Amino acid sequence: MLNLYDCEFSENCYKVRLFLSILGQEHQVIPVELFPGREHQRAHFRAINPLAKVPVLDDDGFIVHDSQAILVYLACKYAPKGKWYPHDDAARIAKVQMWLSLANDLNETVSKARWAQVWGEGGNLAVQGKAGRELLAVIEEHMWFAEKAGQAWLCPGEHPSIADLACFPHIMLSDQAGISLIDYPALRRWTDRVKGINGFTVMPGIFSAENGQ
Repeated sequence: MLNLYDCEFSENCYKVRLFLSILGQEHQVIPVELFPGREHQRAHFRAINPLAKVPVLDDDGFIVHDSQAILVYLACKYAPKGKWYPHDDAARIAKVQMWLSLANDLNETVSKARWAQVWGEGGNLAVQGKAGRELLAVIEEHMWFAEKAGQAWLCPGEHPSIADLACFPHIMLSDQAGISLIDYPALRRWTDRVKGINGFTVMPGIFSAENGQ
């Protein structure tokens, strides 16, 4: 049984839950209260992840932390070979990895601005918000040209990759950071496509396409 140490409101936890749902992979969610309980700082959780962060995946005793690493692990072990993460295409692997790194940048900007806005945690809202808008502008331009070339996803190919799932929640919840997606039409179209993936699931602030959100 897969055990996922999880916070319902975390973008990084959601992307793992989303992938597990898309894969139809049975798992158990173990809630970890970040605020106000700060359970992630307690000794029992630090014994699982000394970095005191969620998500953490426990696969029959094999522990993986960092949401991007978990996505790679799940794609390599539980997804059809090469469908979500390329196994033998060096160029495509590099492209996916670049987007996973950019997802980390989104986490440090857009998502930290969100946490500062909503929970008073995360740092400097103005600085992180400005940096987040600059990142979204870069991704918007990329997706605009990708669509012109007939591509629907962050990485070229007929099927989405874990890169799309890694970036999706940070972008989708940007309004909670005070960053409206109204100025990013290509990104809005891309988020709708992600919502259309079979097995898509929701979290607080992210709704299904059927709800018109």
